[in-house]
Amino acid sequence: MPSLGADMEAGTLVEWLTKPGDEVKRGQVVAVVETQKGAVDVEIWEAGTVDKLIVETGRKVPVGELLALLRTSGESTTAVPETPETLEPQRVATVSALAIASPSRVETAPVSAVASARLRVSPSARKLAEELGIDITLMRATEPGAVISRADIERAAKEKTTTPVATRTTTPDWHAQMRIAIAAAMSRSKREIPHYYLATDIDVTAVIRWLETENLKRSVTERLLPVVPFMRATALALHEVPELNGFWVDGAFRPSAAVHLGMAIAMRGGGLVAPAIHDADKKGLDQLMADLRDLVTRVRSGRLRSSEMSDPTVTFTNLGEQGVESVFGVIYPPQVAIIGLGRITERPWVKDGTVAVRTVVTATLAADHRASDGHRGGLFLAALGRLLQEPERLR
Repeated sequence: MPSLGADMEAGTLVEWLTKPGDEVKRGQVVAVVETQKGAVDVEIWEAGTVDKLIVETGRKVPVGELLALLRTSGESTTAVPETPETLEPQRVATVSALAIASPSRVETAPVSAVASARLRVSPSARKLAEELGIDITLMRATEPGAVISRADIERAAKEKTTTPVATRTTTPDWHAQMRIAIAAAMSRSKREIPHYYLATDIDVTAVIRWLETENLKRSVTERLLPVVPFMRATALALHEVPELNGFWVDGAFRPSAAVHLGMAIAMRGGGLVAPAIHDADKKGLDQLMADLRDLVTRVRSGRLRSSEMSDPTVTFTNLGEQGVESVFGVIYPPQVAIIGLGRITERPWVKDGTVAVRTVVTATLAADHRASDGHRGGLFLAALGRLLQEPERLR
């Protein structure tokens, strides 16, 4: 059972998406697991052949317990004992578990996504459902194993005009469970992590002007949001202060060479997730914009993957659109930092003895004092400000 969150102790196997004898490749979704915070697609991290499914669907399994066995290239098919405890040492050494184990952050998709995971929905039907505002998690197939078609979606759309459809906002149990999970993670964070906080105002006139000029050259669908160059600058600045990018595990800081930027995204009906945009430091603005748009769409529809949930090395939150001028976040363990941006405003700004109106944003940092200190945090914010003065470097 993969660790899908710092506060997760067990998960329920909802569905197997593979069977013994199937060939699987790295990154393939092989199972759906439900935790207190929701459901997530679990990916396989080695290529091979599924040898045996040990755990049946519907069973609650502690983190770390063997779910299945994978036969990798070059291994012969052998009889597999019924329980992990009876495996010979040689067999244990050569057979890989169909699970992931990561020390990094996970907040999963909504509980109601479990129902969606059990359904078989054609791609065209799923797209039509999104266009018509139909919640496929509330639908039922006509018979076990049937695929929900466009006709089913169209019928549901007609019924929607006369019959109110329950939404996630009317299910207090789901919302209560989500708040419990968030409370558990944040309480642990404030209890165990010695936070320190820094804030600075950054003149972003240059990057905003550049962005406005750049967007005039683009079609509406290709335009960049202001948050995208901020994401890019944040990822690059983390290279200069690597103590903010990684995990505090077993009493020591483990830096991450990759920058997987966890984007805090509000979920429909309440709650928050922060799935990763992988290798944010290696992607240009167009790719980051495409990744962010895709991520937001899938968060709202409950279609996230375990790699996105378990990989964030640092969290980025932007509350500017909500009118907030500054935000001081709570670190999600075992990460060691969270970066926040507030509302972009016009303010009087003194430069070279002259007062002028400039475009300004407040950037904040909450960091783990065990892994870094205020001096290093200040260097990070300085690097972020410097990069935002040079928009051409962010492309």
